[in-house]
Amino acid sequence: MAFCKYCGAEIDESAKFCPQCGADQQYGVVYEPVSNSSSDDLGLVIKIFLVLGCISFGWFIIPLAWCIPMTVYAWKRIDRREKIGIGFGVCTLLFVSMIAGICLLVRSGSDN
Repeated sequence: MAFCKYCGAEIDESAKFCPQCGADQQYGVVYEPVSNSSSDDLGLVIKIFLVLGCISFGWFIIPLAWCIPMTVYAWKRIDRREKIGIGFGVCTLLFVSMIAGICLLVRSGSDN
């Protein structure tokens, strides 16, 4: 058995990603978890407003083409406690939900 290069969890020798933290074992890419404890609450707020943004755009088929993938991407990054870039926060603010975008920008600003 091998161990994750990032979190130290026991993993299979042929594993490309750690099942515990999701770190890429092949290329040594390490995802830093968000250290801010208030980010859990902020992450929940972001998730709620992203879903509300998708629901509000549900009447229009075309905007859902970017709202749903953006929501899924942000949801996964928040669950893994990974950083979300400022550019994505701005796009979320403009195209999905103003409140979720602002929260993402606040969250990414507090990660520095």
